Amino acid sequence: MSTPQIVVHRDKELMARAAAARLITKIVDAQSARGSASVVLTGGRNGNGLLAALAAAPARDAVDWSRLDLWWGDERFLPEGDAERNATQAREALLDAVDLDPARVHYMPAADGKHDDADAAAEAYAAELAAAARPEDHGPVPSFDVLLLGVGPDTHVASLFPELPGVRETERTVVGVHGAPKPPPTRVSLTLPAIRAAREVWLLAAGEDKANAVALALSGAGEIQAPAAGAYGRSRTLWLLDAAAAARLPRGLYPPASP
Repeated sequence: MSTPQIVVHRDKELMARAAAARLITKIVDAQSARGSASVVLTGGRNGNGLLAALAAAPARDAVDWSRLDLWWGDERFLPEGDAERNATQAREALLDAVDLDPARVHYMPAADGKHDDADAAAEAYAAELAAAARPEDHGPVPSFDVLLLGVGPDTHVASLFPELPGVRETERTVVGVHGAPKPPPTRVSLTLPAIRAAREVWLLAAGEDKANAVALALSGAGEIQAPAAGAYGRSRTLWLLDAAAAARLPRGLYPPASP
């Protein structure tokens, strides 16, 4: 478990651009060290904002996109191409503009595919993760270089909502989510054990509506009541915030100097 590091940016636009620059550097470093890199994407306004900033970044061509594996932390269990699917939004923000290897883009199953329900889709995605894991990963998922998570106003991450069964899961790496309080109610999500397999976990939050959630998750709350509190990486946990989202942090947690 890594101790959370907090970086606060002036506004959400600067946060997105800075996060994009960080991610480019991390991917390039991983590719230089191991030949490839793996990133878990997140949806929502902050996740999509980061992808849009990445698409616009002059340094994006430093990445060898053909040697990048992309996964998703969660997905809305909707038909392929639905505008509300995280994958659809990611393609629009970035993926269609870069030269990815289709075999290395690991979309979560859609509702109109070969899986009848979200639970079957979750099992299929767990099997795909397990097949990609190497012996040195020491587990049923790859050791992702960076796993991105947006933080919801209720402290949810991925589609792990407070008190729901998914956040209590300790064995499975992917679960179907039913009755989510945020529409659509049916989803597929990585679990906390899968999230914690990542080398680095980056949590993104911008806007005053996230301030209470950020303060709660970083102030010692339990993961059942505040799932974001249970999201951390093996070597690094990075909270990337704008000033509005950081506004209710206890003074002792607020970093002394943030861009």
